[in-house]
Amino acid sequence: MPRTELTRELFGRVGGTDVHRYTLARDGGITVRILDYGGVVQSLEAPDRSGRRADVVLGYPDLDGYVANNRPGAPRVFLGAVIGRYANRIAGGAFALDGVLHRVPVNDGKNSLHGGPAGFDTRVWSAAEVPGGLRLTLVSPDGDQGYPGQLTTEVTYRLDARGRLVLTYRATTDAPTVVNLTNHTYWNLAGTGDVHDHRLAIAASRYCPTDENLIPAGDPVPVDGTPFDFRAPERIGARLGESDPQLAIGSGYDHNWVLDDDAPFAARAWEPASGRLLTMWTTEPGVQFYSGNYLGADGRPHHRGAGFALEAQHFPDSPNRPDFPSTVLRPGEVYHQETVFALSTADRFPVA
Repeated sequence: MPRTELTRELFGRVGGTDVHRYTLARDGGITVRILDYGGVVQSLEAPDRSGRRADVVLGYPDLDGYVANNRPGAPRVFLGAVIGRYANRIAGGAFALDGVLHRVPVNDGKNSLHGGPAGFDTRVWSAAEVPGGLRLTLVSPDGDQGYPGQLTTEVTYRLDARGRLVLTYRATTDAPTVVNLTNHTYWNLAGTGDVHDHRLAIAASRYCPTDENLIPAGDPVPVDGTPFDFRAPERIGARLGESDPQLAIGSGYDHNWVLDDDAPFAARAWEPASGRLLTMWTTEPGVQFYSGNYLGADGRPHHRGAGFALEAQHFPDSPNRPDFPSTVLRPGEVYHQETVFALSTADRFPVA
């Protein structure tokens, strides 16, 4: 019976601290490599319909690439990393919690993005082997990047009995805070080129329209009749460049979809040449689909459209939106999320 094998190797050093790469593998299935720097999914190899294997995520071949991308002022792209303490954007870099105003660093125009300039993607996590996988732990002190409370976060990566990559998140705090965690892997199921010919489905009847700063504006709205309707599979590149004012922001997608209840999956992508099929499930209420609009720009790695991200998370700017699902975590409570990625092959996009 296939079982998950875990190996470890030295990947480099940052700030005098060793960084390791961990390989999870199952016979005939996927092989995933994870760094304890940023919790990065550095590579993921999967077979195509003919059994040929390719790396289907974007990453750097060495630690220097990740460290350089995370330096202050660098045009960051968060390749494969764990994002926290708050994934996505907080408008104006400020939010109120229990009547107290908290300010967090602004690093995306007027917004704070993905935890600030020294978010969880820039840290070396503690690592431990667990059955079927790897657990990473990070303690974020009170005041870290402006966030209140000491937050202890665990992220576990497992290859389950079905060969799926399972990400389980757990966090606790000693004071009220806000938490929104995700993984920022960029997928390219062809292993090369761009992702415009990938077919994508998102199980969502509503999405969050945004203002010019990519902050949700108003209530979630129906996807009917818009370029945001992915309830049936659509080519990722089919609508890019349309005149819809939402897509004019960055000429692509960087939006939150409100997932439908009881859908058979959260999102699914298929690449016709290789036949590779990616299926995603999550306990989160939303998924941010990002079509790689800014890859290759301003010194960023890879080229525009080289990969897409499906970020399972709560909604952007939730700390300032009491009408959105809450991201507040209090002492005695446990933040929990599970997101699953399955790689398989198919001759066509599955009906269900």
